[in-house]
Amino acid sequence: MCIRSPPPCSAPPPCSPFCLGAAARNIAAPAASSVVAPASESAFEEDVAAWLDGMVPPALEREGIVGATVSVVLDGEIVAERGYGYAEVGDDETDPRPVDGSTLFRIGSISKVVTATAVMQLVEQGSLDLDDPIQDHLDFDLPVSFETPVTVRHLLTHSAGFEDELAGLITSPDSPTVSLRDAVSIDPPEQIFEPGTTPAYSNYSNGLAGYIVERVSGEPFEQYVEEHVFEPAGMDTASVTQPLAAEDQQRMSAGYRFAGSDPVPFEVVSPAPAGAVSATSSDMARFMLAQLGAGDRPLLEEASLERMHAPALDSDDLGGLAAGPRMTLGFFEDARGGHRVLSHAGDLTAFHAQLELYPDDGAGIFISLNSSGVRDDSSTAVRELVAAGFADRYLPADGEETPAALPEAADHAAAIAGTYQLSRRGESTFIRAFFIASAVAVTDRGEGVVSVSAITDAAGQPVDLVEVEPWVWREVGGDRVVAADVRDGEVVAVGLSPAFTLQPMPAHRAAFPLVALASALIIVAFLAALPIAALARRVSRGRRASSLRTAAPAWAAWLAAACAAASVAPWSAVAQALLTDGPAPAEAVIRTGQVLLALAALGVVPAAWRAVAAARSGARWRWLSVLSWTVVTLGFAGLGFALVVGGALQPSLSY
Repeated sequence: MCIRSPPPCSAPPPCSPFCLGAAARNIAAPAASSVVAPASESAFEEDVAAWLDGMVPPALEREGIVGATVSVVLDGEIVAERGYGYAEVGDDETDPRPVDGSTLFRIGSISKVVTATAVMQLVEQGSLDLDDPIQDHLDFDLPVSFETPVTVRHLLTHSAGFEDELAGLITSPDSPTVSLRDAVSIDPPEQIFEPGTTPAYSNYSNGLAGYIVERVSGEPFEQYVEEHVFEPAGMDTASVTQPLAAEDQQRMSAGYRFAGSDPVPFEVVSPAPAGAVSATSSDMARFMLAQLGAGDRPLLEEASLERMHAPALDSDDLGGLAAGPRMTLGFFEDARGGHRVLSHAGDLTAFHAQLELYPDDGAGIFISLNSSGVRDDSSTAVRELVAAGFADRYLPADGEETPAALPEAADHAAAIAGTYQLSRRGESTFIRAFFIASAVAVTDRGEGVVSVSAITDAAGQPVDLVEVEPWVWREVGGDRVVAADVRDGEVVAVGLSPAFTLQPMPAHRAAFPLVALASALIIVAFLAALPIAALARRVSRGRRASSLRTAAPAWAAWLAAACAAASVAPWSAVAQALLTDGPAPAEAVIRTGQVLLALAALGVVPAAWRAVAAARSGARWRWLSVLSWTVVTLGFAGLGFALVVGGALQPSLSY
């Protein structure tokens, strides 16, 4: 999901809403080599088990993660199903419960691949076409902003153009139940991009895809998945039910923020198709095998699997972005060491999962963690350690070196450098400010090398990228690739990953963080200084108290500053909910914050009046008063600018 995940943000991000998850790596030609393994099957299984046993437990302990489950498949067989740590840590009255083969974990946004599989089954049957306008299959009018119709293909490739929504994405089991139809039909997000042009990760789009499965099949989404995906694949214990049935609750792992924290309540994801699945490592091993075309009852015919696993958008849709990583019908296409990878991540508040398939090598690996860990990137670090370790050990790179930079690399690096905003963002509500504040920087590092602040190494440092094709950059000594869409010599988009696009940040938005910070500092200083200055005047000999004509505007401005300070409390509650995937604050809390900020912005009027009055006075030191009140006026004006640009006063609360 998020982003941390998103919110079930997934693939990146994070989820926090600004999370980028396993963002961009690379698209490479299918590998010709096979898995490097010991001579016998049993020796290979022993080697994988020993490797995992030696690597995962220390990583969990280091990162403060309570438990994990892992499975590995190869050549149509399950070669490893391992559990580590605890499903429940226990307390004074109960013993710890270790993770074992029957322990259910949440898989977050990997559920989207399950939804995509269900869609592809209906496509295979002829009941649905990928290029059908989705409005033909809905029983409500979907509001859109462009004439180009949204298709099923757009939903599965995160290119339907919808803005991001966070409220209500994750709730507790005690919250009122929301049907799938209500989740996708009541107050849907605005469409901010023309369909098919801009990959922008969307939980809502996947919810629509699930609802179309329900409409076309005539079965509730949960029932369809249970009968047509889980059952044929042999996923005997997997469930999309929220909350779980009583018997499944006994096998469900608890979730934790970090080792030693209190458990996180079971997270209900809405819309369910975007992230509701709970499964064991054995269930996910069987799902991987089914996606690789193995098993007695494949979920899809070979031709349908090939179609699902192929990039689903081309340069006619994406322009120059098509030269970089692209979405298939449900998967992020990727590469490790020259081997093609189909991947998807999943992030809830506590659970974090990763699935990677090597379709050309018949291999796959899945991991899920039941904690976020002690650091912001703990879960990402452990997942990457396992996924990259598997590739390095059993699917080694072919030793290909990064090509030399192109002759025009220096000019192109200068052109691409700048500040960018993510396509996965909210525009129509106050949430816009949070996304503007999560800007991504592309830096020209000289000699044709660039770096992207969101693409980092294990130490959190941006990696170097060198231009290897016109407007295509590859990680030096690595796999990650970034492609730019350039039109008439102007960079209009940069592909961060298959479902996350960077767009140039308009100048007024780029100025937002600095203006907001400067305004806040000025207003806080004014809030403290005015009472002190007033007291000093009263106790100083030979000084008269200010007249009502000059005092009233000054104190009106001070009250406006006090409103700004008071708004910190409600907006902190909103920020806490956004950053922790917590329950959405009551509407009254958000409205209170908006009213206080609106009143604060009005402080520009008395402050400006006071500056003019000071300039007209005959006081000896009037220049100092003029300067002070001019700065205060600019502080309030900057606040107003930030409110308009950040959308803090937008009337809609459907964020």
